Amino acid sequence: MSTASSVRPARRSFGKWFADTGWRHVIAIVVSAFAVFPLLYVISASLNPKGTLTGSNRLFSAIGIDSYVRILTDPKNPYPMWFWNTLVIATVTGFVTVFLGALAAYAFSRMRFTGRRVGLVTIVVVQMFPQLLAVVAIFLLMSTLGDWFPAIGLNTHTGLILVYLGGALGVNTYLMYGFFNTLPMELDEAARIDGAGHARIFFTMILPLVAPILAVVALLSFIGTVNEYVIASVMLIDPDKQTLVVGLTKLVANPRYADWSAFSAGAVMAAVPVMVLFLFLQKYIVGGLTAGAVK
Repeated sequence: MSTASSVRPARRSFGKWFADTGWRHVIAIVVSAFAVFPLLYVISASLNPKGTLTGSNRLFSAIGIDSYVRILTDPKNPYPMWFWNTLVIATVTGFVTVFLGALAAYAFSRMRFTGRRVGLVTIVVVQMFPQLLAVVAIFLLMSTLGDWFPAIGLNTHTGLILVYLGGALGVNTYLMYGFFNTLPMELDEAARIDGAGHARIFFTMILPLVAPILAVVALLSFIGTVNEYVIASVMLIDPDKQTLVVGLTKLVANPRYADWSAFSAGAVMAAVPVMVLFLFLQKYIVGGLTAGAVK
């Protein structure tokens, strides 16, 4: 009885393996280290009880939660109030931006009306100018508007949300408009044959199919609102109404008395909502269009 002998493949040399795939592992390790090191440094600084960065050159050389306790209990710097203000403003801005942007994108993609092309071009042209150029105009506008309607003027969260909506609605609408165009028009035509109107088509058919782009826009809008500083610093004056970025900046505004440890602790806690939102929306982002169509 003859047995078939198995031929083992020739083992590649280290040089051939490195030239083929090894260099990719090296680049991945370097890029990962480059991305992770700042995060580790900030976490190490937040655990440094001395309150300075000079003792944080060695990662985790001193560990303590004094900075977290100090920033959470300091009456001069109401961090819990800043955190709550940022969470409310970012959540409302992200939700309303996604909803209004989806409505506008659906109208531009599915309807034909006078001024449609001009509106699309206007959206693109307006986004060419940075929002920083409009800071003075925004301040004067909201100051005058506050004299007539104090609820949406300066030093109000509602006014700041309205400003954020006006700045982000254009680019998000154009981004969702391109995604809406990938959906076949036959879906709308089949729904109209069954007697469905635009509202039913939009809420029951289109929104489930465009869930990935909605998740991306919501995440980008939330992150952008949390990290925005210039407009928030101009609009919000009272410390109790300020956001995290504006409040934390005051901790290091004076280099001689800067509390970098408390600043790092606040930054670490501020990153938690963004991480939670990203993990929650991850399944929608990676699901793609096919997952929505199957549902």
